Amino acid sequence: MNINSTVLSGYQALNDVSYLLQGKQKALLVTDKNIEAIPAVQAFIQQLRGQIASLSLVNSVPPEPSQHDVAAIVAALPTRDIDLVIGVGGGSVLDVAKLLSVLCVAGAPTLDALLAGEKPQSRTTSLLIPTTAGTGSEATPNAILAIPEKETKVGIITPVMLPDYVALVPELTTSMPAHIASSTGIDALCHLIECFTATVANPVSDNYALIGMKKLFASLEKTVAEPDNLQARLDMLWASYYGGAAIAHAGTHLVHAMSYPLGGKYHIPHGVANAILLAPCMRFVRPAAVAKFAQAYDLLPDADRSLDDDAKSHALVEYFAALVKRLKLPASLDELGIGPDHLPYLVEAALDVQRLMKNVPASVSANDVRDVYLTLFPTLNH
Repeated sequence: MNINSTVLSGYQALNDVSYLLQGKQKALLVTDKNIEAIPAVQAFIQQLRGQIASLSLVNSVPPEPSQHDVAAIVAALPTRDIDLVIGVGGGSVLDVAKLLSVLCVAGAPTLDALLAGEKPQSRTTSLLIPTTAGTGSEATPNAILAIPEKETKVGIITPVMLPDYVALVPELTTSMPAHIASSTGIDALCHLIECFTATVANPVSDNYALIGMKKLFASLEKTVAEPDNLQARLDMLWASYYGGAAIAHAGTHLVHAMSYPLGGKYHIPHGVANAILLAPCMRFVRPAAVAKFAQAYDLLPDADRSLDDDAKSHALVEYFAALVKRLKLPASLDELGIGPDHLPYLVEAALDVQRLMKNVPASVSANDVRDVYLTLFPTLNH
């Protein structure tokens, strides 16, 4: 899958988008109210209004949107006759912007048709600007929607949604609270390590994953401790982008398959669900991916390269567990009020995500999934 997006990056990169807007008459800006209030975003909106004759604004994208949310947004659009869709926000906003870039094309499949698997043929021109460093949505062909009736999430996946332009602008991420920077950063880490160890991994996805992990290991904790460190923030934006590019060329597996039910039924934020599952899932996967784990371990700033591969693979799992703890993210479902009586549902729902389960580099039974979930209930394990 070719990613042909033009990427602008760096401090004040939004000042350089004027040439992308030339000839555009009708633009749609997709965001949420919190992001819209950021001064740099306000300035960008004024810049757009000065250059584009007609600018429509959608600022109602909720976290973890459902297909009903997107249908309501589409129904409320003043017009679908637009020649540029701009998404400014976190992964949910960018996913909705990608869907709108397809749904606003004359004769495009409906949202229901996309959910049923129909593939669009074209999109309107799109520019995606992430304000969190986590989902990498700006580099993936995926749009993830919650399906409340089934208490899960599904992905609409088509390379047609990959954007024309991406802007990685570090000052737009400085308003993220520490817990959001932490959880979205762990989401990016999951993309990178899962794609790196997936059955569908390949030299292209491996290259993205290795570059992304090196940047992430060096900068994630720095962005949380030093919110105004723009270089660290830019490195995290690139780590997140590389995670998305790795997904576009490979795919995630166990962490994401097991986190989908946590988001779909219990509305646990995606990055938090991934953080809870990262170390337990990687502990399960480790025996099937020792060499890859060792390679990833060597990217840690304080890696002990005198260890053999097996020891390195164990050390990487322990690093993941310690990182989640240092970032003050939840490490169990007990902490979130979800009891072990939910296990049967969780196991069945996770196994149902076959699109991702087939990427796990080891065979996974219902008992395996149950055992991993069981580790998330420390009160049972004492």
